[in-house]
Amino acid sequence: MNAKIISQGILRAVGTIGAIALILFVLYQISSIIVYLVIAVVLSLLGRPLIIFMKRKLKFNNTVAVVITICIFLGFFLGLVSLFIPLIAEQGSNLSLLDIDQLRSKVETIYSYTSDHFHIGSTTLEEELEKSQLLNKIDYTFLPDFFNALVSGLGSFGIGLFSVLFIAFFFLRDSKMFDRIILIILPDDWEDHYKNSSLKIKDLLSRYFIGLFAQISVLFVIYMIGLLIIGVNNAIVIAFLCALLNLIPYVGPLIGGGLMILLTMTNYLDSSFSEVILPKALYVLIVVGIGQVVDNFFSQPIILGKSVKSHPLEIFLVILIAGVLFGVIGLIVAVPAYSSIKVILKEFLADNKIVKELTKDI
Repeated sequence: MNAKIISQGILRAVGTIGAIALILFVLYQISSIIVYLVIAVVLSLLGRPLIIFMKRKLKFNNTVAVVITICIFLGFFLGLVSLFIPLIAEQGSNLSLLDIDQLRSKVETIYSYTSDHFHIGSTTLEEELEKSQLLNKIDYTFLPDFFNALVSGLGSFGIGLFSVLFIAFFFLRDSKMFDRIILIILPDDWEDHYKNSSLKIKDLLSRYFIGLFAQISVLFVIYMIGLLIIGVNNAIVIAFLCALLNLIPYVGPLIGGGLMILLTMTNYLDSSFSEVILPKALYVLIVVGIGQVVDNFFSQPIILGKSVKSHPLEIFLVILIAGVLFGVIGLIVAVPAYSSIKVILKEFLADNKIVKELTKDI
């Protein structure tokens, strides 16, 4: 191997690394646009069954069906904004989510009330807590950061909403746009496999996202009704936030349940702990339990059984690996991404023994 060949190899390697770095940099710079594209794709998948229904049953042409679907999405989002902006502002004021010190003080007060009520405030325990400063080590910025991100996001909501709906309109109007782009790149002998897998993935993801929306909606209704019956202040906002956290598999329900109990207790610090705070916390715990029973035994089996078509252990391992590699985003996208990969593998590697076993139910 002479010096010329070596130098050419080094130049190709450097060029490849540079090209990859440039692509990653460009993707980082246009990350907001990528987010709009992803949301638009999800909306197009959600609207796809509605458009098919209007075209087949109501005999609407494609453009009219797409416009009606976009108007439905727009009305839904505007309804959420008109409903939640005043409630979120009030909730932020009542719960002092923007004041870390006050939030910490409220949590410490709740702990003190609980310790006194259950007689667990022994000198040894208190001394150990003071030495370890356990309460001070709790990251109280989680709630304010989440809340502030939600509120600040409303500032650019209009631009984002217009961009997403504009992109989604064309995705819905021309559902084969992506297919044509990808088919230009793929070899001719792969076209049939891609067309089959693309159709299956669209159907699968449409069912999955519709099921996920229904799952969150059911949980929100259960939480809202339960909190309203109990008499919790700002029940709608608390129920919405906690139901939304259920999008994060396994961890989300625990965080949502704990958040619901904490927000309820901090709303009644001026009342008697044994007569008001503790009973309301227990009632909220019951509401959380009912919601999770319905979610785990009715909602999730429908979604995982009909859409994902994978073994529960298989799904658990996929979510666990995705969470370790990509964090919270990995937890959320693990199931639809894994299901899409399985469909692709079945189309392109149907004769592989491992692929046959993994995709036997698809």
